[in-house]
Amino acid sequence: MSAMLKSVRGGDAPPRHFLELMDLEPAVLRRMLDVAVRAKRGELAGKPLAGKSIALIFEKPSTRTRVSFEVGIRQLGGDVVVLSSKDMQLGRGETPADTAKVLSRYVDAIMLRTDNVRKIRELAEYATVPVINGLTDVSHPCQLMADVMTFEEHRGPIAGQVVAWTGDGNNVAQSFIQAAARFGFTLRLATPPELAPPAELIAWARAQGAKVELTNDPIAAVRDARCVVTDSWVSMSDERDGRAESRHNLLAPYQLNSALLKHAAPDAIVMHCLPAHRGEEITDEVMDGPQSVVFDEAENRLHAQKGVLLWALGLA
Repeated sequence: MSAMLKSVRGGDAPPRHFLELMDLEPAVLRRMLDVAVRAKRGELAGKPLAGKSIALIFEKPSTRTRVSFEVGIRQLGGDVVVLSSKDMQLGRGETPADTAKVLSRYVDAIMLRTDNVRKIRELAEYATVPVINGLTDVSHPCQLMADVMTFEEHRGPIAGQVVAWTGDGNNVAQSFIQAAARFGFTLRLATPPELAPPAELIAWARAQGAKVELTNDPIAAVRDARCVVTDSWVSMSDERDGRAESRHNLLAPYQLNSALLKHAAPDAIVMHCLPAHRGEEITDEVMDGPQSVVFDEAENRLHAQKGVLLWALGLA
């Protein structure tokens, strides 16, 4: 890399990747959220991403991730290059390492949304610019930053509160486990035994001092919780593999409906990262009801990711 590019991108300092919440200290994550709140209030001065170009790579379809990142970058004054696996040699056999080395010479940061967590880890290993996790098969940290921001908008500090998860122990649930360790809330997860989150992740969180409770009883998980969260039961890979019907049978007792919500705290809020399969994991009555903050949560992806981007680029 030329001396000029080194000076633009921070010399030989390692890039600030945003891959997993567990990689970062609570104070760092809190700094990003503070920036996100200021961004939402319109308190950020000028165009801090002016002269910066960000590559957004999508190997999975996206509505919220694509629009929130693209709009957020433009609002901050940056330029965006949006790529899909169909547009890139990465989808035709080029390695993530080679892709990282090339893109690092063109752009100032890379966001990747992919099924395969190994791809983003390899991308980050070889990139000399920040890499941001826009979703993998094991985590969704940008979503959790928006979720914590949303909770605190509505109910104040999340530390010490009880959050309940009902449904599949999927990638979003796994990021909730990491968030419990980093933001100090109690997390109760109700999943079928076959769909529980990884035991090693639970062990890590508890070793960090997190209060993470596992159960197969959604009522026990939800009881007196201040926030109840669910997510879709079936991913596109499950549909392709013909596993949708069996997963529905396992998860039907975990539906977030008005009967289940009655067991939560009276002022509990409801979250769902979207897209929702209405009538499956969540009912219309709950999703459109007075306790739902689902669309505030979606809006906050825009602002939370501004905090992530500015931190990653050393601008916050």
